[in-house]
Amino acid sequence: MDFSKEDLAEAKKQIDSTLHKLRETVRTLESKADPERYKSQITLAKRRIKAFSLANRLIESHLEASDPD
Repeated sequence: MDFSKEDLAEAKKQIDSTLHKLRETVRTLESKADPERYKSQITLAKRRIKAFSLANRLIESHLEASDPD
């Protein structure tokens, strides 16, 4: 399946936004009085950060590969 550069750029923009929100969520949950209570939410957010970071790198690689120098 082929995607246009515009599609990839927009996907990257949305992923960047989601990553920012997830990182803020982790910071907030970890700074709570009893962060152990939020362990599952923190774990889920961290796993999503990893997944979205990987997707972002793949998009960046694809954009760089398709960019004529």
